[in-house]
Amino acid sequence: MARRKINYKEGSCIAIPLREGGYARGIIARVDGKGGIFGYFFGPKFSSFEEIENCSGLKCQDAILSGRFGDPGLLNDEWKVIGEYTSWDKTDWPMPAFIRIDESENRAWLSYYDEYDFSFIKEDEVSPELKDKYPYDRDMGYGAVEIRLTKLLRD
Repeated sequence: MARRKINYKEGSCIAIPLREGGYARGIIARVDGKGGIFGYFFGPKFSSFEEIENCSGLKCQDAILSGRFGDPGLLNDEWKVIGEYTSWDKTDWPMPAFIRIDESENRAWLSYYDEYDFSFIKEDEVSPELKDKYPYDRDMGYGAVEIRLTKLLRD
């Protein structure tokens, strides 16, 4: 199947359908040019697509989820681009370090990736107690993002 034309870019505001109805919003912060995206996701839950507000005023520190994910949801129009973030400045939306945890050994590492092609740069061992301060080091499918947001935004 041929890939459809890319309809998103850094700074795009997107609507993500939730698995139990409704929508969340997200902001695309980085793209790798090969279908990989890093973004931030926000509540509140909107009950219909028509109720979704634009993304102005959102800040990365208020995100309920952030991470790397693939673009099929956008390419197949399940996820919708609803506009562009006003006055987009990528320095306000950094790609953070990601945490990887080995619970059986009670060890953790911060992984750093290149913000342009998402290639691995390095990792540093850190305290596992930092697990809630960084996004998990994983690539999420778009369905996994929908499931996670659904759980985070349950009434």
